[in-house]
Amino acid sequence: MGMTGTKRLGQSDGERARPQVLRLPFFESDSAIVAALKGGQAAGGAALYDRHHGHVRRVLIRLLGPGAHLGDLVQDVFVAAIDSIDRLEQPESLRAWLGSIAVFRARAEIRARARSRWFPLFADDELPEAHARVATPEIDEAVRTTYLVLDKLAADERIAFALRFVDGMELVEVADACEVSLATIKRRLARAQAKFTNIARTYPVLHEWLERGQRWT
Repeated sequence: MGMTGTKRLGQSDGERARPQVLRLPFFESDSAIVAALKGGQAAGGAALYDRHHGHVRRVLIRLLGPGAHLGDLVQDVFVAAIDSIDRLEQPESLRAWLGSIAVFRARAEIRARARSRWFPLFADDELPEAHARVATPEIDEAVRTTYLVLDKLAADERIAFALRFVDGMELVEVADACEVSLATIKRRLARAQAKFTNIARTYPVLHEWLERGQRWT
């Protein structure tokens, strides 16, 4: 009788049944991740996500506010990054580059939301809701109101404002993320601050904050 299966000569049943554990390579730096992605290694994509998904998620939530299919948007950013990785000339700039992709994805989302207000696809009671938990009802109201005000700003002004004053980026970082000059981002911020302040004064929860003399620097 011939032997069945794929058992090798001298191999015990226990050895044959033992599952093989595949170990993913460890990438010590962004440069190594970029090299892996450019080399077509699938593990590079997993490493990219593991190292930077927190940063991308934070940028998106600062720009868009809590809620609304954030997970899908995060995935969109990483898919776009992997598809265009050959355009990244400086691997050490990977984090900032991902931030720029997140900014452009957020801009598209902001504009889509604006269009949906003019051409709603669903009734109000059919729209999905998602809320982030915050410390107190007062803070919850302030956060929601802040994003109501930001909804009234142009997309580029809103993004500049949120990156600078919500996420706390430095001016140069905001300009880099938006891929514009420092002078341009300063002009956008000046317009955004003026518009935000004028609109925010019409909401009691933000009016009190403004009356206490709070200002952005």
